[in-house]
Amino acid sequence: MRKRNKKYLTLQCRSSLLAILLLLLTGACDFFRFKSETEAGADLVIATVGNQNLLRSELSFIKAESKSEEDSANIASRYVQSWIRKQLLIKEAGKSMAFDEAEINRKLLDYKYALMVYEFEKKYVEENLNNNISQQEIEDYYQVNKVNFSLKEIIVRVNFVKTEKESSQNKQLERMLRSQNQKDSDTFKALAANSGANYFLEDSTWIKLDDIIVNTPLANHPNKVELVRNNKLIITDDDRYRYYFKILEYKLQDQVPPLEFVRDEITKILINKRRIELVDQLQKEVYNRALEKNEFKIYE
Repeated sequence: MRKRNKKYLTLQCRSSLLAILLLLLTGACDFFRFKSETEAGADLVIATVGNQNLLRSELSFIKAESKSEEDSANIASRYVQSWIRKQLLIKEAGKSMAFDEAEINRKLLDYKYALMVYEFEKKYVEENLNNNISQQEIEDYYQVNKVNFSLKEIIVRVNFVKTEKESSQNKQLERMLRSQNQKDSDTFKALAANSGANYFLEDSTWIKLDDIIVNTPLANHPNKVELVRNNKLIITDDDRYRYYFKILEYKLQDQVPPLEFVRDEITKILINKRRIELVDQLQKEVYNRALEKNEFKIYE
């Protein structure tokens, strides 16, 4: 590979930044391959701020993240600009404030050790966590804590269908929606699925009222509480469509939601509790093992 002369990009020549990066990124395989021992001392400087240099090798990650040569150049350009800004802030901070180097180093070490511990605990949890939550666990947690799941919005079980306003099926759909006969209910669902422009027919699924009425004339209804309280069947139109809502059941704000509505949330809570328990278990195991082996001392 032809040896390139070193080039220094200072703040005064930002206009040529992208052109230089494109040149550097041409022939990505050569540009991004790891340096051999003989090349280690000849790393090209991409940018400089004061006495701080950004080296070509520090951009080697770009090859894996980019999809094309142009993409590589854009990523490199953003990275260089970000690096320059950070270095300028560091330089300005050094001029404007007096820093306790020992305190900064202590904080860096604290962060380093905290990150090491976090990664160690994360690996332990990933290897030992059981994500299977039983129905009984969910029900038990719900019974003890359901008061904590107070609703913040109206939820409903509903049959919903949206049809063309002039559809020949509308009269039949309305008749079946008013019927209490299970056979009519099944026929309605089949008809809605075949002729509806949009529909929601999951009888057992609780859904937020705002989610089901979005993009319908009911979206801006001034009193949604009265709407669901006083109407089992709601029919409304806009210029083109007719909307049918059969309210099967509802729950209002501040009421306790049914278990099915909070099942996923409870599952996440229980899994997170297991994570915390595993971390606590790991810490105790490490401590007790070290205690048995006399690996630490406490001085009075």
